[in-house]
Amino acid sequence: MNDIFGLELANITPDAFTRVIERLLWHLSFVEVINVDGAGDGGADIVALRQNPQTSRFERWVFQAKSKKTAAVDASAVDEVRRGMKKYNAHRGVVVTNTRFSPLAVSRKKQLSDGAGLRIDLWGRRELIDLYRDPNFRARFSQPELRRYQVDAFQACWHDLSTTHSALAVLAAGLGKTVVAGSIVDRFLTDNPESKVLVLADKVELVEQLERALWRHLPSSVATQQIRGGSRPDELPGVAVATVQSAISYIRSGYNPDLIFVDEAHHVGNEGMFNEVLENCKDAFRFGATATPWRGDKFDIAAAFGPPSYKLGIDEGMRLGYLADVDYRLFSDNLDWEFIEKLSQNSYSIGDLNKRLFLPQRDEKIRDELLEVWINALKPRGIVFCATVEHADRLVRLLKRVPAWSNAAVVHSRIPAYERKTNLARFRLGDIPLLIAVDVLNEGVDVPDVNIVCFARVTHSRRIFVQQLGRGLRLSDGKTHVTVLDFVSDLRRIKAVLDLKSSVCGSEEDVLLPSSHSISFEDYRAESIFAEWLRDAADLDTAADEVRLNFPQVNS
Repeated sequence: MNDIFGLELANITPDAFTRVIERLLWHLSFVEVINVDGAGDGGADIVALRQNPQTSRFERWVFQAKSKKTAAVDASAVDEVRRGMKKYNAHRGVVVTNTRFSPLAVSRKKQLSDGAGLRIDLWGRRELIDLYRDPNFRARFSQPELRRYQVDAFQACWHDLSTTHSALAVLAAGLGKTVVAGSIVDRFLTDNPESKVLVLADKVELVEQLERALWRHLPSSVATQQIRGGSRPDELPGVAVATVQSAISYIRSGYNPDLIFVDEAHHVGNEGMFNEVLENCKDAFRFGATATPWRGDKFDIAAAFGPPSYKLGIDEGMRLGYLADVDYRLFSDNLDWEFIEKLSQNSYSIGDLNKRLFLPQRDEKIRDELLEVWINALKPRGIVFCATVEHADRLVRLLKRVPAWSNAAVVHSRIPAYERKTNLARFRLGDIPLLIAVDVLNEGVDVPDVNIVCFARVTHSRRIFVQQLGRGLRLSDGKTHVTVLDFVSDLRRIKAVLDLKSSVCGSEEDVLLPSSHSISFEDYRAESIFAEWLRDAADLDTAADEVRLNFPQVNS
């Protein structure tokens, strides 16, 4: 056996080799395995945690992966992993290669061990093959145990897929739609072991995350590979995970998958690249999953996948206890009350209202409210969502002046890709307690420990609201609840929060058990007024900014 995970070690690309080692580490009982490979990685390709059997404490390991054709790895790789250990404050370092190590590399490793006390290991081709042959390794690793509703979702989707060749799962963020999807892919390949599966995403970051998520569901005999940008394998056995842009050229060249899974299926429209893939693969089984099935162009994704096989929304998931308890605080102290008193005299468009109803919110107010929650939280981990890059950059400078947030960081499209990747990795590892984000964390990012979410004047989009709120709703050991601070600046956001409160907590007239969730306005006057205004505004969420509203007289 000269291959691992179905890939020839002698002819493997550096990028694919790093992912092979990443997958290997999960089988070796490492946890929180994070691929940080790329420009600016500081000598670390992978950072991972593993429990020390003697102390029961988790130790941080750094791995430097070196893919070579035939040459031995020299001493410079040992120095690289040394730098990576320093950058990530790691206990252990490993250089791993698909070939062998030079005598100078072995000597340098011994020198750092004896002189500096650094624990650095060297894993070569022989060690990798021995691990692959080990029957304990070849077994699956920590396959997730599905919750009751996930079992129901899997069974419903598998029934529709088997009978109609199409299925759709609508599961709110935090409910594990990827777990259901992984179970579907596993079952399909179990029943059809020679079949090819194509998994589609719209972003490179999601391609990487999806491949990792699928590893938990697949035996080591099933190969996985990515198709994205410069990563274009010649053959696609097993599971291929691809950006839709990269997949199209394979489809046009004759690649014919047996099952197509579309993650974030709301990206499928009446036309476009997703639609082209599905239209060119009409004989393939198709399965879609999304947390947010709504599209701005009103296209119904059921046209592509059929009606939802299973549906569990964010409100029902919260009410049934499948998501974290929520303490939702909506701040409305920036309302222009003089303007409110004049509302009954005119009809205003939604756009006019958002501009005139909400006064500019001071960043210092956001900082102060966030700090109060932070001080009282157990092991606080937070995400602040901003509407613009400019606001995110300005806000992070203010927040970093607080000692607890001195190493806060931003993630948005205008910082280099390697910096985004590093910041996300350090956030997952706990080195960065607070992230300020613009859209980057809407989809695909899973950090269950997040227990504070702050909306800093973000504008309303139903889909983005649900996605961003979902970043804090995942359950985690020791996590009691998530606190949400919403500095509202959009009338439709208020409507969305009022609807969520009614659905999850019930109205005063409802006879329900006490709710574990709290959804409240900082100013009760604002809640009562908005509740009256918006009582019949059922279509407000999808209404255009130009839509005009009439309001009753308000007594101040």
